[in-house]
Amino acid sequence: MKYSALIFDMDGTLVHNMPIHNQAWQDTLAEAGVQIDLDEFNRATTGKKTPEILRMTLGPQLNDSEMAYWGERKEALYRKRFACCREPLPGLLDLLEQAQTLGLPMAVASAAPPDNITFILDELDLRRHFQAVVGGEDVQHGKPNPEIFLKSARILGVEPENCLVFEDALAGIEAARRAGMDAVMICTTIDAQEVAGQPHVLRAVPDFTHLDLETLLG
Repeated sequence: MKYSALIFDMDGTLVHNMPIHNQAWQDTLAEAGVQIDLDEFNRATTGKKTPEILRMTLGPQLNDSEMAYWGERKEALYRKRFACCREPLPGLLDLLEQAQTLGLPMAVASAAPPDNITFILDELDLRRHFQAVVGGEDVQHGKPNPEIFLKSARILGVEPENCLVFEDALAGIEAARRAGMDAVMICTTIDAQEVAGQPHVLRAVPDFTHLDLETLLG
């Protein structure tokens, strides 16, 4: 097999939650006096850590208490709205079980804060599938910086070129390229045509039901 480990983004990849995230950002930032265009905001911020997004939108002058206030307000609003419809993306569980049968180590590499990771991985009983979970607080830089993918590979004990990344965002696809990793695009928020021609993107699909893991692994 060409790939000996799998690394998954979380938001927009394991679950289809990015529209809820973006709406929570829009409402929170409006309360802070900033209006955003959702499409432009999604493209500019997906894959970045919450503090990075707040400094981009509210300015670098934010102090620590303001950062904590607006960050916690946004994330609490997101979790409240998504709790009712939280479920794995179609085909995900089958693919995870197939990977376990093949003995592939797996990691989650997400810019999300700890409470959001718990909200998805533990509430949906997904954490048991992963040997590593690397979150936003575990790295200095959000995507497209490759740090989070490279750290995940180190924890799994696998060379970067032997890791296959599953991502939903252009920043994540670029982070995989910079890490020397191939990727599969899960098109929950971005059209497949936006990654057309990128040699490290093996497939671009709506969800995991369109993938056959053994074929991907070569």
